[in-house]
Amino acid sequence: MPLRLLIPGGIFLLSGLCACDASLKRELPVYTQEDTTVEVGRDVEILYSDSAVVRVRITAPTLQNFTDRDNPRQEFPDGIKVEFLTPTLQVRSVLTAKTAIRRQEKALVVVRDSVVLTTIEQEKLETEELIWDEKTEKISTEKFVKITKPGEIIYGFGLDANQDFSYWKITVPKGTIKAEQLDKAKE
Repeated sequence: MPLRLLIPGGIFLLSGLCACDASLKRELPVYTQEDTTVEVGRDVEILYSDSAVVRVRITAPTLQNFTDRDNPRQEFPDGIKVEFLTPTLQVRSVLTAKTAIRRQEKALVVVRDSVVLTTIEQEKLETEELIWDEKTEKISTEKFVKITKPGEIIYGFGLDANQDFSYWKITVPKGTIKAEQLDKAKE
């Protein structure tokens, strides 16, 4: 007789535990692919190296990493700073912009809005858009560009350059202004 009471009680207890487990599963959130297509990072620093030598350092307040299969990309909606480094880790040039999009599959970075590139040779490039090809280590644009060098300002449309700005060429130059001409115009 005690054995018969124990078996139904055990079955009741076991079914109660299973019911609790099932109710827990219903309360857990279910995530879909759409819920996890973007990862957000704050105060990020990305280092690019070649043969164990750091060549580029990127810093940004916000990085949105979109993992969508059809359109994977990294977006920097709150600005970006890119430092191109020498093999001894000295900064050779600095690129800043208000927004940027990096397409990993194409190895392209497009920076837009108030783009400024400065070099240790005191050259300064200003434009609204630059495209940086990570594979070829070149930067280019079709937009209006203004380059300020010690003693002169050069402007025009389109630009092709090395990523560290050690070589550059304006595709359609429109003019050059010598610093002395600017000083005389101000008088």
